[in-house]
Amino acid sequence: MNVSAQTLVTPIDRRRIDASLRTVAMPADANPDGDIFGGWILSQMDLAGGTFARFVAGGRVATVALTGMKFHKPVSVGDEISCYCRTERIGNTSVTVLVETWVRSRQANDDDKKVTEGLFTFVAIDTDRRPRQVVADEHDPVIRTPS
Repeated sequence: MNVSAQTLVTPIDRRRIDASLRTVAMPADANPDGDIFGGWILSQMDLAGGTFARFVAGGRVATVALTGMKFHKPVSVGDEISCYCRTERIGNTSVTVLVETWVRSRQANDDDKKVTEGLFTFVAIDTDRRPRQVVADEHDPVIRTPS
């Protein structure tokens, strides 16, 4: 699926949910100018999305796709990052999660700023690492679509 205005127009309401992951960007995660590597941010988003998807899918999941990763602003050493997740789609064997990453800078008293967003798709897997049916909460407001 292409990340479109339809997908990312509705931002996650951070006042209504807890962060799925919160950590501090450290010097080992930065280039010589103090900017955090995009790959490190991506890995934090994958951790947050995977943990979130595991609960949605009712068990083990594996990342199968990342769609439309967008970096809006740089992250600096010492910034606190928070990843927020929302289920976008549930298929027969997959869960697609919107992950937004927000930063609280230790350098300023500014408001939090969204620095990245992306759609992560996870496949539910069994103990043999084969796709399995997603066991989702029947009250989940997300519409099921074929995987």
